[in-house]
Amino acid sequence: MKTIIKEYLLILLIFFAFSPLNFSQTNWEYPFNGKNFNGWEIKQGTANFEIIDGVIQATSILNSPSTYMGTKKIYDDFILEYEVFVSPGLNSGVQFRSAVYSKNKLGGRKGQVYGYQCELDTDKFRSWTGGIYDQSRRSLFLYPLTRNEKGKNAFNNGEWNKVRIEATGNVIRTWVNGIQCSNLIDDTSKTGFIALQIHSIKEESKQGKVVKWKNIRILTKNIENNRWPVESYAVEINNIDNMLSKDQLSKGWRFLWDGKTTEGWRGAKLTSFPSKGWVIEDGVLKVLSSGGAESRNGGDIVTDKKYSNFELEVDFKITKGANSGIKYFVDTELNKGKGSSIGLEFQILDDKFHPDAKKGVMGNRTVGSLYDLITAENLQESRGKRDVKPGTWHRARILVDGSHVEHWLDNIKMLEYNRHSQAFNALINYSKYKVWEGFGQASSGHILLQDHGDEVWFKNIKVREF
Repeated sequence: MKTIIKEYLLILLIFFAFSPLNFSQTNWEYPFNGKNFNGWEIKQGTANFEIIDGVIQATSILNSPSTYMGTKKIYDDFILEYEVFVSPGLNSGVQFRSAVYSKNKLGGRKGQVYGYQCELDTDKFRSWTGGIYDQSRRSLFLYPLTRNEKGKNAFNNGEWNKVRIEATGNVIRTWVNGIQCSNLIDDTSKTGFIALQIHSIKEESKQGKVVKWKNIRILTKNIENNRWPVESYAVEINNIDNMLSKDQLSKGWRFLWDGKTTEGWRGAKLTSFPSKGWVIEDGVLKVLSSGGAESRNGGDIVTDKKYSNFELEVDFKITKGANSGIKYFVDTELNKGKGSSIGLEFQILDDKFHPDAKKGVMGNRTVGSLYDLITAENLQESRGKRDVKPGTWHRARILVDGSHVEHWLDNIKMLEYNRHSQAFNALINYSKYKVWEGFGQASSGHILLQDHGDEVWFKNIKVREF
């Protein structure tokens, strides 16, 4: 019996000695040697980084921009692991595939760090540690943990936490303490440095707080054999233009617009697609400016098909002062005269420069709102609604499941309502829609993109029905 056990143990030792798992362990690199900052340099800011007992410690100071201790080496595909501790109340993160602006340009200033950031968040209400932020470039969260409740609970405030980042091709995934947090497909940058961040602070109460890192290691070889499996609770967010991932296809997503032709669409008050006012170029659908007049140039366009229960995503980009919208449950038989076709509307607007933002009731005509009925708010952060900036792509998401409807803007929930409730009917009775009997109550309707006379771009228009 002892001989059999010995032989079995020998087989196991031989297996692990030559297995891919063991091979990967011998290929980890340690960019921080535990003694000095050889191979590292400050990229931006004036906060102090020091080494104490083999641990990197950064201390927050007032009136400094965010400070970054970055690698001199540039990385493309990698698996990065590190342990991090942050004083409660601070915000921090780790940059990767990042760079520094060589001159002032849209999005940043000369000398400023930009690129992907793995978020470190001590805000207990938000809890987005492990999310992906696009620092000083698009300046928005590419992957907030708004749809990953398990991931939101992975971080332990005021303790050491272990973080893992996998960046392979266009796929970026993160784990915190072994729980998957992000699952992103994005192709904005493929290479760059890695940098440890301590965030800028404006309150004296946060001065002197620290962020610490230790056990930093990176794998750049044999990556595919060492990637961790994807968890079902980590919803995939895909930012690649005109491409559906395997995961999206398996869940029934399809393009509502093919990126090339007018197939599947027509004018809201026409039997064919408008002959003017709309342009297709480079996978983008653009409504042209006509001086802000509502539906007086090419006019609104609608889907040939009607939809009942669905999830819709549309990327949009506005010009300064622009107005437009995405409507659903549209009945093109209503309002045959001037103006837009009638339906529930996800408002698209430049809140800063278009006067409609100050009309209506308590902001119910601002971007992301259910137009003229329910005001869009940031329901998932303790801050106000994030800006929609002219010249930057943003994402609208509309979810309809029976009576339940949600509006999301850049993957953050803005509002939800029951379209068959007494409360909703009361809103209708005090709005301009009261003249349309049964407004918003239909079992199905067209999806519409609005021509409000301003130049607006649309792309990646996709839907899944259920």
